[in-house]
Amino acid sequence: MAASMERMCGAALRRSSVLTDCSFSWRKNLSLRKTLVIWKQPPFRTFFTDRRKLHTAPVVRTFRLRPLHFLVATGGGYAGYRHYEKYKEEQLEKMGIEIPIKLASKWEVSLYKSVPTRLLSRAWGRLNQVELPTWLRKPVYSLYIWTFGVNMKEAAVEDLHHYRNLSEFFRRKLKPQSRPVCCYHSVISPSDGKILNFGQVKNCEVEQVKGVTYSLESFLGPCTSTEDVQFSQTSSCNSFQNQLVTKEGNELYHCVIYLAPGDYHCFHSPTDWRVSHRRHFPGSLMSVNPGVARWIKELFCHNERVVLTGDWKHGFFSLTAVGATNVGSIRIYFDRDLHTNSPCYSKGSYNDFSFITNNNKEGIPMRKGEHLGEFNLGSTIVLIFEAPKDFNFHLKPGQKIRFGEALGSL
Repeated sequence: MAASMERMCGAALRRSSVLTDCSFSWRKNLSLRKTLVIWKQPPFRTFFTDRRKLHTAPVVRTFRLRPLHFLVATGGGYAGYRHYEKYKEEQLEKMGIEIPIKLASKWEVSLYKSVPTRLLSRAWGRLNQVELPTWLRKPVYSLYIWTFGVNMKEAAVEDLHHYRNLSEFFRRKLKPQSRPVCCYHSVISPSDGKILNFGQVKNCEVEQVKGVTYSLESFLGPCTSTEDVQFSQTSSCNSFQNQLVTKEGNELYHCVIYLAPGDYHCFHSPTDWRVSHRRHFPGSLMSVNPGVARWIKELFCHNERVVLTGDWKHGFFSLTAVGATNVGSIRIYFDRDLHTNSPCYSKGSYNDFSFITNNNKEGIPMRKGEHLGEFNLGSTIVLIFEAPKDFNFHLKPGQKIRFGEALGSL
């Protein structure tokens, strides 16, 4: 009897141990599943208060980068930087201190040119064409006006809601009376801007800013033919500069005008002349602001540009529109075949187009002050022309000038 009782107790003990093992393994598996589930969930932080338990959002959700916030932050930072740089330059000019020149090395220029500024400029051009909602136009344009000091009182349409996109705002027209054309001087400013440099061309070198030069031949390109440019019979020197001077006793002059982003973006004819030839140089689209012009030698020769050449009453005359970052689009009103900032181009190449044909022997006549072309943003205009030795500029380096004001006269 006792033996049977011992067997029954042993069997009961074995069954209880088996059940205990099963329960333990089931609880272990359940805890593992819970751990896996909890591991997959985002890490919430929990704070305990006297009354209730508070949960915070995941860190990833809290610090998610939003494009609008990024654009506002970068735009505000750039606006502040622009005002600080402008303030520094104004202070140096007031003290009469020249900004020191420090030229970039070849590797620095190569590194800068490796930046896809042409692609960025095309993207900027497409962004300019996007129509803004009516409620967003005033804040966006007001930020631009504040950053670059735009005078909207001169605009033909002052209402900011009128401009559907940035492109229309950049190409806004002015009131007719805001830019009277000077009739008493032979050459006027073709645009609003800042005078970077002016004077005579010497040794076939032109100053983009004081102390920094570029090659005249590299900038304009080689002469097309002896029919387009007459040679001076009295000159024994076969230099490119002497080839451009067509009359004995004349000199070659130049003037560089920088258009800031806040300036009026259209440019006009600076005198009465005839345009006979257009040469388009595809190239880089580096910034052409005065700081970069003091840093990179032959900056204007690197950048994309459109050279218009012809003649006026004193001989050779040329106007060159130089492109810049976000200014890949250069438009000449009478030249529908011109397409700038194309995706593919050959380095060092250029495209020629002659306005003189069998039916048109004189080219394109332009009157002083007549609309000539436009930029999509600020850039540079370079005038190179022939004139008698008694031609005088009525300018000072660094001065602000507006379209229609006098550059110089005889």
